[in-house]
Amino acid sequence: MTAVDTQGFSTESGSKRADRVRLFAQPAVVVVILAAVLLWALTRDNDKIEAKSLNFATLLTSTWQHLLLTVAVAAIVVAVAVPLGVVLTRTWARPVAPVFVAIANIGQAAPALGMIVLFFLWTEWEGFWCAALPIAFYSLLPVLRNTIVGIDSVDPALTDAGRGIGMSSSGVLFRIELPLAVPLILAGLRTSLVLAVGTATLAFFVNGGGLGELIDTGYKLNRVPVLITGAVLAVGLALLIDWLGAVLEEVFGPRGLT
Repeated sequence: MTAVDTQGFSTESGSKRADRVRLFAQPAVVVVILAAVLLWALTRDNDKIEAKSLNFATLLTSTWQHLLLTVAVAAIVVAVAVPLGVVLTRTWARPVAPVFVAIANIGQAAPALGMIVLFFLWTEWEGFWCAALPIAFYSLLPVLRNTIVGIDSVDPALTDAGRGIGMSSSGVLFRIELPLAVPLILAGLRTSLVLAVGTATLAFFVNGGGLGELIDTGYKLNRVPVLITGAVLAVGLALLIDWLGAVLEEVFGPRGLT
């Protein structure tokens, strides 16, 4: 409940109010822009080449492929980074924590396209997983780092109190440390998701599908409407994913920390 001072004015910070306005305004603005661009792209007088890309079925398929790539990357990142981050905060594993963080940092520092192509050359795979796995490696660092920082930031007095009332090590982890680290973990996941959406536009290089195919087609064939539509859909999807991350932070963040 928002606090109110003796003058009858809300003491809620302006930044919190701005965040709440953004939470409702961002998806509305994005949907309106996407709808306008799609209406323009689908109803304009397209030539035969443009019509092959600018039709409802093709746009839906490309967007769905892009979304599936993003979901797969997010699942891989959470499945790897959160447990690994937890392990690296344990006393016995702390000496090797910088090594794993450095490896994840290399993944994000390296050019995403280079990693996708190198993974393709190394495995001789192509398609969905050839794109999803290197993109997941590229997006790993924010969740891994935030998991470690979030757990390390928990007040030692709270963990000591948990042990003092008889909690086991796993009980302290799951009932104290992880719940208090959730806001930072979700912030890292939000960053990873946005990175994944942007990087997924490169999946077409290994036949991974996605909106990058539209962008590439528009650029190579000098069809500006196709290029604009693909780019706007990719940007719009990134903004909607960012909004979803903000919603998750609001819903799953501990109430006492908001």
